[in-house]
Amino acid sequence: MTAVRLHHVGIAVPDLAAAARVYREALGLPPGVPEHVERDAVAVLVVPAGGVLLELLQPLDDRGPVARFLARRGPGVHHVAFAVPDVTAALERARAAGVTPIDEAPRPGAHGWRVAFLHPRDLHGVLVELVEDPGA
Repeated sequence: MTAVRLHHVGIAVPDLAAAARVYREALGLPPGVPEHVERDAVAVLVVPAGGVLLELLQPLDDRGPVARFLARRGPGVHHVAFAVPDVTAALERARAAGVTPIDEAPRPGAHGWRVAFLHPRDLHGVLVELVEDPGA
């Protein structure tokens, strides 16, 4: 497997429109188009920031992981995502290294990406998302 690269940083926000406006006005980032990911009960807005993406995440209700994160920790960095050419192989490599997967198998994520999350307890407190990107 080739080396991974930083793909995006997920940021939990209570108000997607307000957060997007601040990033646009303060940093000059372009506007994006929100997408709902019903499985995770979240609205997602991805904006390019140089060679990396910012993924703004607003809970749609109080049942999803982002809602639980906001209730416990407040707004801020939710996860760091790495692009991999094969998310299934990357998930197996992580398991072999003793990292606990949150997702036992890759699943559909926002924007049609295939993703899998790794538990933060094994990654020094950081929730890591693996994103399949054949160009990685």
